[in-house]
Amino acid sequence: MPRRSQASTTIKRRKRERKTIDAMIALYCRDQHTCRGRLCAECAALGAYAQQRLEKCPFGDDKPTCAKCPIHCYKPACREQIQAVMRYAGPRILLQRPILAIRHMLDERKAAPAPPRRQGKQAADGR
Repeated sequence: MPRRSQASTTIKRRKRERKTIDAMIALYCRDQHTCRGRLCAECAALGAYAQQRLEKCPFGDDKPTCAKCPIHCYKPACREQIQAVMRYAGPRILLQRPILAIRHMLDERKAAPAPPRRQGKQAADGR
């Protein structure tokens, strides 16, 4: 059986994380906001913000799950919203999307990497 490359695995993991957050927001919106078929404006904005934060994650391909992350990259209001979504949808997503939920739980078990160091002015200038 061929071995997967590290890059392939991390790209798939990030793609899976995008699917997971989209599925959680959709479940939350459907049940809490009684939207049928598509997301309400508030949930659509939260989903777009979550996708943006995933893309700009300073951990890059080594990104831990949000619960294990030492960096809080969400604005406080969005952080409260996403926590409410995860609290509600987390247990329920297991019935809706079991494979996605189990893979997310397995990712959660991995230790979070050390926070990336920021480059100062001296490092940027090449000194």
